[in-house]
Formats: sequence, structure tokens, C-alpha cells
Amino acid sequence: MRTTVITGSGSGLGAAIRARLEATDHRVIGVDLQGQEIDADLATATGRSAAMNAVLEATEGTIDGLVVCAGLGPHVQPRSLLVAVNYFGAVEVLDGLRPALAAGDRPAAVAISSNSIGMVPVRDPALIDAMLDGTEADAVALAPDLDGSSVYAFTKIALARAVRRRAEVWGRAGVRLNAIAPGPVNTPLLQGSLDDAVLGPLVDALPIPLERRADPDDVAGSVTFLLGPDAGFVHGSVLFADGGTDALVRPDNV
Repeated sequence: MRTTVITGSGSGLGAAIRARLEATDHRVIGVDLQGQEIDADLATATGRSAAMNAVLEATEGTIDGLVVCAGLGPHVQPRSLLVAVNYFGAVEVLDGLRPALAAGDRPAAVAISSNSIGMVPVRDPALIDAMLDGTEADAVALAPDLDGSSVYAFTKIALARAVRRRAEVWGRAGVRLNAIAPGPVNTPLLQGSLDDAVLGPLVDALPIPLERRADPDDVAGSVTFLLGPDAGFVHGSVLFADGGTDALVRPDNV
């Protein structure tokens, strides 16, 4: 039985990934604010450390899979929380649990990015640079000066770049690491944006060639593929699972 850790496993996409894995006889250790095997607040360094220590204790320092799925949408205030959870809450958990993954069987990790990484213009990369430099205090301080859509997209851009920048080190450790970039998924996170007077119309205007939003299980299937043996030589990649939106908007971006 493989052991996989999922952050943000209590609802939405994280819960769908959990259901997929448990249906294939995985042992899943969920991390969320409450109601999972490990209750932790990934918005804080203390909460991240507590979550990782609890994972290591529960698994005796060996895991086979990791999905960093915990995230907040662009409607959330204060915007600094998006930086803390979407980026630092993902990257610190990835790096902190890499040794436990390296001790596992055919280990793999997946980070949840977003197809907004190709649609929101980056006129000033200061926030992205601060995140990638690892200076959380500086990044958090920059977030309030930007609109929610930009902060959200910038956290997901930084996360996708962080995954790609780790390809060499993680590969040498024998651990595959990839990211997935979903489009709109019918989850509570998306509903929060739809209910927002400014963000809702922007979501509704998003072109999707498949002419529907994703259900959580659509994206969960792609995540489980990246975790599994059929993706055994996929490493350092960003997989767009967005119904064709990125291809429509950026057809020549290859």
C-alpha cells in the first residue's frame, strides 16, 4: 500500500484526489485546517512545521506521494494570505518532505498551479521574484498593492517556476516533481470567485474550447496520473488541464 500526503484534502479538488487514491488502495494522510488526519494552518511557518512533523511521525519518515493542493482564491482577503498559503504553504511542504519522499517507493509529488499563469500579464515581477527568493515577509508586504487576480496568478506562476527549478535536485534525489495547471474547477474556491461582483464576470468570460468547467474528478485523474507509474519519466513538467483554454489563448507558446 502506497502512502500519499495531500494538503487541502478536506474539500474541492483535494477531496477528489483523496477519493481517487483511496479507491486504488492508497493510504492517504490529509492535511487541512480541520477535519483531516492532520489539522494545520499552512498560512504560517509554525503551522507548516507542525504539519510536516505530524506527517513524519505518522509515516515514520517515509512517504510515496505528495500533493500540495491547499490554496486560496483571488477573492480572499487579505491578499497576503494567498502568498502565504498558495506559494509558501506549498513550497515549504514540498522541500520539507522531500527526504521522506526520497525514502519511499517510486516517489512523486504534484503541485497545483493554475492556467492563469499564462493569462495574467506580469508588468512588475517584484512579487514573483520575492516569492522565488524565499523572502516571505517581503512578498507578503507587496501583495496588498495588487488586485486579487494578479496576486493569485503570481502565486501560481511562482509555484510553477519553483517546480521547474527543482527538477535537477529532485531528480538526483530520485523523486519526480511536476505541476498541474487547471482551469476553472467546480469547487468552493471557484464559487467564491463567481460570487464576487468583479471576479465573477471575468470567470464567466473565460473561453473554454470544451465548453464546460471541470469537475474535481476531471483534474484529480490527471493528478493521479502524474503520481503513478504511467508518468514514470515525466519530471519538471507543468500539465495544463483546462479544457483547451491555454492552447486557445497561447497557441504558439511551445
